[in-house]
Amino acid sequence: MEKKRLGVALCGSYCTYEKLFAALPALRKEFDLVPIMSDTAAETDSRFGTAADHIHRLMELTGHTVVTTIAEAEPLGPKAPLDVLLIAPCTGNTLAKLAHGVTDSAVTMAAKAHLRNGRPVVIAFSTNDGLSASAENIGKLLNRKHFYFVPFGQDDPDQKPFSLQADFTRLGETLQAALERRQIQPILCGAVKKVP
Repeated sequence: MEKKRLGVALCGSYCTYEKLFAALPALRKEFDLVPIMSDTAAETDSRFGTAADHIHRLMELTGHTVVTTIAEAEPLGPKAPLDVLLIAPCTGNTLAKLAHGVTDSAVTMAAKAHLRNGRPVVIAFSTNDGLSASAENIGKLLNRKHFYFVPFGQDDPDQKPFSLQADFTRLGETLQAALERRQIQPILCGAVKKVP
């Protein structure tokens, strides 16, 4: 049986990359993984590693070249469709762009191209303003057809009381539910464990 195609799109929340990378081997058993990175993710070095190292690791984990431009992402809709698109980590910035139809990176173009086929987009966000500025955009996408959320909770309520992060241990079950066109429940979970 041929594997379904899963787009794995990374934005600039570098502190959660380890959680995503840890989940990819299990996802690769179920899906053909197509890696995608926003400009910020593909070009920015941070205290969590260099962009080049992240790209190299993503290619090793998925077995494919990383899509990093709008031109490379556009065919993921009409010519090389995905079955499901996972945006993980999805930053508050990308969340806002998705909520308002802004297409200015490989990730947002992949979402636009994918949505034209009426297929599910799964959001695993990591944002310091989830309970403040990004809350409205979370609500908009929760009410929009074809968008599904990985369960999320506060990742550091004492130091960052407005910060929310997806539970990356639940990616697989959320993707399966989204392919069945249903939102996994409950969406809200307890505190999310920090990356060591």
